[in-house]
Amino acid sequence: MAKHEIIPCERCGSPIECKANSYTKCQCSVVQLNLNEMQFISEQHEGCLCSFCLFQLQQEYRDMMAS
Repeated sequence: MAKHEIIPCERCGSPIECKANSYTKCQCSVVQLNLNEMQFISEQHEGCLCSFCLFQLQQEYRDMMAS
């Protein structure tokens, strides 16, 4: 049984075990975002995102800034 709530990723719908009270153990903490990347993502999404989607959005932002 999961210790934390299972929620869908706001972007892709895949299940995420939400560890909001243990952020450092949450899967989203593996993607290191700078302040600009966090702002870019938060302008598009309000809820939790899986690490795969966070990484994709980080790459999208970096590609946008490079062009």
